[in-house]
Order: sequence, then C-alpha cells, then structure tokens
Amino acid sequence: MSDRELSGDEQQQPQGQGAGSGEQELATRTLHIQSKRFYLDVKQNRRGRFIKVAEVGAGGKKSRLLLAMSSAAEFRDYLTDFSEHYASLEDNDDSPANTENPPEDGKLKSEMIVKDNRRYYLDLKENQRGRFLRVSQTIPRGGPRSQIAIPAQGMIEFRDALTELLDEFGTDDQEPQSELPESRSMRVENKMFYFDVGSNRRGVYMRVSEVVSGYDSRNYRSSPQVRNNFRTAITIPERSWARFRDVLSEFVDRPEKKESQ
Repeated sequence: MSDRELSGDEQQQPQGQGAGSGEQELATRTLHIQSKRFYLDVKQNRRGRFIKVAEVGAGGKKSRLLLAMSSAAEFRDYLTDFSEHYASLEDNDDSPANTENPPEDGKLKSEMIVKDNRRYYLDLKENQRGRFLRVSQTIPRGGPRSQIAIPAQGMIEFRDALTELLDEFGTDDQEPQSELPESRSMRVENKMFYFDVGSNRRGVYMRVSEVVSGYDSRNYRSSPQVRNNFRTAITIPERSWARFRDVLSEFVDRPEKKESQ
C-alpha cells in the first residue's frame, strides 16, 4: 500500500484539480489484492468531499464507485460484518451443510446502503473462483449501474485502508467552511511542480508534488515502473509555511550575497 502512487480517473489531470471538473485530490491509497488493484481516492469539489473507489482487473478493465464520506463510513462498518461472516464460513467449510447445499444465487450475505438518490448493494457471493464481495451502485430512473468485486480474503485490508482515510478526513459530507487557495503549478526544466492546499481534522496543509514529464498521465497505471516514479509529494502543515518559506529564502539569497562580495 502506498500514498505516493498517483490515482484517479485516467481522464483527469495528474494532480490538483481535474480539467473543468473543479475536483481536488486530497489523498490516495493503493491496494493489491490477488490479481486486482484498488485505488481509494479522497476528492473534494464544490459539493463536498467523497471517496472514489476504482478497481483495475488483471486484463486492465476498470470499474469505479463514488461514495459520500458518510456512506464510506457505513461501508467500512459493513466490511467488518462481512469479514466476520466470511471467517465463520471458512471455519465451517468442512460441514456438509455448507458443501452440499450452497445458495442457488451464490449469495452468502447481503446488505444495502441508501444515500440520497443512490443505493449500494453489498453481496458476499461464491462461485467457482472463490468468495468475493460484490458492491453495486445504482441511481434511480435508469441511471448507470457500476460495481466492483473485492476478493473475500482482502476485505480486512480494504477496510483498514478505508479507515485510515476516514480517520484523516472525517465522515462529514459537507465542504469545509473556510475557502482554500486555488491550486498552483510551475514547470522547471522537465518537471512540473503542483501546489495543492487541502484540509483535514488536523488543519490546513499544502501538498507539493513533483511530476516528471515524459509520462502519459492517461496510462500511468500501465506498469509498476511508471506508477512508482511518476509522482512524489510532501505535505506541509499550515503552521510551518512561514518557516518553510524562510528556509527557501535563505537558499535563494545566498548566491546574491556571494556575488555582491
């Protein structure tokens, strides 16, 4: 798991706000579960914060879900329930009741989350390849349906990564009251530097990201080498900005003093 790997929709910019979308990426986590990769991105737009969950299969097929922070917290709690139920099934797999009479639809446990006009269906299922948690997102009036499938063995790891993000950014769906400065960027030779200001429970911070040019941001997930080297970032708490500026100023002023002497 790494928070230095860039994630998000392949059609969005590599850092900061998406082109024309007004979205800002606040944090990301990456999980490798069996042959799949999962990306958990905390994002923020004018309507508030949310988590985007993207699944990338072995063949490169991508699926995604969007969760309000409160829905993500409810999902996190259900992951604990599903993990415990899965563990009980594993303990009783030698029982004839479990081996001879599997459910016809493959469902072992189901729950539902309702948030505004969205519904999320959570189904622990079983097929020839094993057990997995299918999470489906629907909206009314014929809207698009999207779903991901989490291998049952990875539900605890998925829950823990989600918990880390919720602990840092909270479960409030509303946007923070204070307005944050807009993102800035600058190019230095073959590199781009992005300056993004965000906030969490600990306060306001700035994330400075370095992006090496020459990579196709739309295909950054295509290989591990690109993923590991595409972006690095540091996070600076607001209370340290002035000191950070002073240190930079010291380095900026040194050459001028030498030349004057």
